[in-house]
Amino acid sequence: MNSEKVIEVTGLTKKYKKLVAVNNLNLNVYKGDVFGFLGPNGAGKSTTIRMLLTLIKPTSGSIKIFGQELKPNRSNILSRIGAIVEKPDFYLYLSARKNLEILAKISGKEISKDKITEMLELVGLKDRENSKVKTFSHGMKQRLGIAQTLLHDPELIILDEPTTGLDPQGMKEIRDLIIFLSREKGKTIFLSSHILREIELIATRMIILNKGKTVIEGTVEDLLNSESLKVQIEVNDITKTLDLIKPTEWQLNYRSTEKSKIIFEIEKSKISGLTKFLINNDIEVSAVVPIRSLEDYFLRITEESSK
Repeated sequence: MNSEKVIEVTGLTKKYKKLVAVNNLNLNVYKGDVFGFLGPNGAGKSTTIRMLLTLIKPTSGSIKIFGQELKPNRSNILSRIGAIVEKPDFYLYLSARKNLEILAKISGKEISKDKITEMLELVGLKDRENSKVKTFSHGMKQRLGIAQTLLHDPELIILDEPTTGLDPQGMKEIRDLIIFLSREKGKTIFLSSHILREIELIATRMIILNKGKTVIEGTVEDLLNSESLKVQIEVNDITKTLDLIKPTEWQLNYRSTEKSKIIFEIEKSKISGLTKFLINNDIEVSAVVPIRSLEDYFLRITEESSK
């Protein structure tokens, strides 16, 4: 992991009268991260993003981006960030290219026609560059929005729910684009999403918020590996298997059955012991499939933090 911090948030708090939207939040995003920003509705995700982009003022706490305090260095920092907050807006009766040309002029930066072409190619819209945006699907508009954020070649890209409302194909297109931007272009991605499967597939690190507070932060791999996981074991004789485990320690791990399959919740280190026990007792084990998802982890963590 790169040790260079791109975002460093310390004690960040935002209050609206009696409502505490963000409560003493700490987080670190490192260069090259695809950072998953997770939490149920009302957790404070959008409020935090708006504070990162100086759209609203924090009540207290500090924000450093690129190693600089955000408030006194606002213009310089924001010039190095590309962001989509909620859905991007465009001139619907103008073409994709014309929209990007106008947005390039508004940015105040010298952005060439070749650069615009490059961005349209990058997001897979080159063949539709002269089509009016009103004819675009929701997914195409999202991709055009990402092209807009990339015009000035930002180092940090902040995306707030970029796959909301997309069909599976549209979600895959956005997911593939984020992976490409991270791995091939070296961009740091800060990604807020409620679609946990997407985060599990593409994020390197993540934080879970609940009621404005940090519940847990770390690499996706480490957080999931720290959990007991569900294991689906397929056997030749399910009745015999269930009778066999009843008087043993494995009964405590047994959760449910499905035809010839039994699901156990068990630590990773104990899986081999369980399968060996079954085989030694003349049970044919034809498959051992780990079932572990960020969704299960997320639900457990947020439920515990709400108690």
